[in-house]
Amino acid sequence: MTRNAITDVPGVLVGHHHRVGDGWATGTTVVLLPEGTVGGVDCRGGAPGTRETDLLAPENLVRRVDAVCLSGGSAYGLAAADGVLRWLGERGRGFPVGTEPHEVVPIVPAAVLFDLPRGAWGNRPDAAFGAAACAAASSGPVAQGTVGAGAGARAGSLKGGIGTASARVGAYTVGALAAVNARGEAVDLATGALWAADLGRPGEFPATPGRPATLTVPVPSDLNTTIGVVAVDAALDKAACRRIAMAAQDGLVRAVRPAHSLFDGDTVFAVATGAHPVEGPAALDALCAAAADVFARAVAHGVLAADTVGDLRSYRDVWAASAG
Repeated sequence: MTRNAITDVPGVLVGHHHRVGDGWATGTTVVLLPEGTVGGVDCRGGAPGTRETDLLAPENLVRRVDAVCLSGGSAYGLAAADGVLRWLGERGRGFPVGTEPHEVVPIVPAAVLFDLPRGAWGNRPDAAFGAAACAAASSGPVAQGTVGAGAGARAGSLKGGIGTASARVGAYTVGALAAVNARGEAVDLATGALWAADLGRPGEFPATPGRPATLTVPVPSDLNTTIGVVAVDAALDKAACRRIAMAAQDGLVRAVRPAHSLFDGDTVFAVATGAHPVEGPAALDALCAAAADVFARAVAHGVLAADTVGDLRSYRDVWAASAG
């Protein structure tokens, strides 16, 4: 069954936990991975908030990753990864460091986005958010919009959120999940056209409204960041995973204008589950091309699915006729 989601990659699970309302607008999204998954990362922009990214460099020891944690809360939100570590460690998942099965250190790269203005000061994800997102993880359809790490996200002048998409490339499945919190715009504000719409399948994105937006633009945010994960069911090493992540960043450039600013910390993780061998550079290049398209589509879905929070209006509220 194809869900047009990152969970179309066999073995990949996604869980969200968030709080919205009563002074809260933030959350955490966790991507749980099958054993043996290899990871890489590409980080661009001038304001990243990350954890365990150096570990993913090809020259460093650990090859496998157990999960990826995406969270709101700026640097405070990195604490959500502590809960993911504990949840995995309790289940014996991680890098072995002792003689007993439970003596493991889970490998959980993480990235955060800046959503602190959406809620009251001090209301941000902690370890409990990460553990709750793990407990909620499933291989089914992925909730999108104002959920998980996208609960307090902003995409330029509009509400951002979680988006996902997938594609088949020969024998492989490529899936992406994005938490869209960009300084740039994902939409042409003069027409309502999504920048990534031309990459969609027939009927995937709404027709361009063809009229100016009725939109009062809020004061621009100076701290942002779009973060996400691309998963493939291919056997890749860490260097190849990094190449996939780099290609996904090209997809972000197609979906957001401008991207990778000094005020964004755009970070994309790429993970390969190892299910199918990759024969030669041409096959890897095809996966990279698909990663760019799929990540761009995931960004567009995150904006389309978002709900208005406070004075930050959603795409559907601004262009209700075309996005309904």
